[in-house]
Amino acid sequence: VRAESAGHALELLAEHGDEAKLLAGGHSLIPLMKFRLAAPAVVVDIGRITELSYVRDAGDHLAIGALTRHRDIEISELVGSQAGLLAAATSKVGDPQVRHRGTIGGALAHGDPASDVPAALLALRATMVVDGPDGQREVSSDDFFTGFLETAVGEQDLLTEIRVPKVPDAGWSFQ
Repeated sequence: VRAESAGHALELLAEHGDEAKLLAGGHSLIPLMKFRLAAPAVVVDIGRITELSYVRDAGDHLAIGALTRHRDIEISELVGSQAGLLAAATSKVGDPQVRHRGTIGGALAHGDPASDVPAALLALRATMVVDGPDGQREVSSDDFFTGFLETAVGEQDLLTEIRVPKVPDAGWSFQ
């Protein structure tokens, strides 16, 4: 089922409950389905919700929409100048095809401890914005990852934004 907006995605999740899974770039859900580790009855396609794809200067932080492609973050001058560690980490995600299709929100919501992007966002002390049946909440990167392949995003929640503090003069290394 294709969601037309973030609100519509939340409605579909509420309607289908834990039988539904979100699909954006597909690099997390599709392999899980191939290995029979996930078998959702309903797949909610959120990949075309343009309102969740952006990189903005929000004063003391960068606001990044959850459906922003890795490649867009990698080449963003704003990210490069204000949160260079994130740009560097994003440049190491998969191969170019993966970076052109995969999203920052998907990388986070999957909760893979081997992924570079979550590690960079932990180091940068990012905050995730999650919308759900009880409204919107902010979750610190320290509290976002709750276990192996587990995050604070519930079955009826939608990760909508990542807020990254600006650190233009910070020193860092990424290998």
